[in-house]
This record gives sequence, C-alpha cells and structure tokens, in this order.
Amino acid sequence: GSDARMNGCEMPVVINSGSGNQGITASIPVIEYAKELGVSDEKRYRALLVSNLITIHLKSGIGRLSAYSGCASGAGIAYLYGGGVDEVSHTIVNSLAITSGIICDGAKASCAAKIATAIDAGILGYNMYKEGQQFYGGDGIVSKGVENTIKNVGQLAKEGMATTDQEI
Repeated sequence: GSDARMNGCEMPVVINSGSGNQGITASIPVIEYAKELGVSDEKRYRALLVSNLITIHLKSGIGRLSAYSGCASGAGIAYLYGGGVDEVSHTIVNSLAITSGIICDGAKASCAAKIATAIDAGILGYNMYKEGQQFYGGDGIVSKGVENTIKNVGQLAKEGMATTDQEI
C-alpha cells in the first residue's frame, strides 16, 4: 500500500499522526495477523487500538516523519498472540533498538522499504522476547524501561537528526 501511495496512487487510507503511511503501517500488519490467527473481532480491534495508540505515543516525541510505527504494529501483533504489558513493552524496546537509526528522507519509493523493515523489526522484537532474548539498558539507545527508551529515541530523532533533516 505504501509503495503504491509513494508512486502516485490516490486511494484513500486511514491516517495516523498526520500520515497515511503511518496509518497503513499501524493497521494492515495487525489486521493480517488477526485474520491468520482467527481471533475475535474484539481482539482484533483491541490489537489495532494498541498499535495505533502506541504509534501516536511514539510520534508525540519523535515528530511527524519516521519509520517507527512498525514497532507499534509489532506490539499489536504481540497482543494478538496473548501478550500483556511485558510482551508489548519488550517488543517496543527491541524493535526501537533495531530501527532507531533509520532516516526518514521524505515520501518516496524507498519509504515503503523502510516501512517493511520497521514492521519486520517489530515482529522480530516480539519473537526475540518470546525466545528470552532482548536488549537491555545500555545497549545502544536502549535505557531501562520502555518509556525511557522511547524518550531516548524521541530525543535522537528530534534533536540529533535536526541537522540530518537540513542536510537531506
């Protein structure tokens, strides 16, 4: 969907945080996993709520453009598999540790590939935690606690990438 949008498709999409790509990223993977798992409508809606609200939360500290909503869809997928706060939190931390260096350089075809990478990182982040693997405070941008890690990524994206935005 993102690739089509970046190449001129004008079909309507649901917007999250001012971006159609964010809406696609926060929703479509969760919907597809919900179908595959055969969960109830209520579970699917709750997982979509988890993913979309986490996207909004991540974006509030990061700014308008980023590929991090793939982390949120990973969290929604973790919820679909029965994950609670721990699984969702660790999915977010793991996937942010993986994707925190992705640079958003505007809406273009490469955006779709970055979105796919972020979704993959979200799913990998959940699978890592399920298998007893995770990133810990001090591992790069990761701090102890999901909120501290989100804050670090927000600071990196807003302040650390300001000159990158100008350079691009």
